[in-house]
Amino acid sequence: MMEINGSTRLTDILAQYPWLPDELIRMDGRFGIIKTPIGKMMIKNATVTDMCKKTGLSEKELISKLSEMVQAHGQ
Repeated sequence: MMEINGSTRLTDILAQYPWLPDELIRMDGRFGIIKTPIGKMMIKNATVTDMCKKTGLSEKELISKLSEMVQAHGQ
């Protein structure tokens, strides 16, 4: 399992776990932007901390949710 922290880039996470956008959108509709053309451009430099700022989730909460999703998929 990849180590995820505040400075982890979203593109790195999605490269490792390509199924993750659908899970994120199910968790919180605000992540739907990930699948839009503008969102795809924005995530190139986005980190977990940036995701937290956009969604209002705490870094600890988001990292915990990401870890749960990865473990649920057996990765």
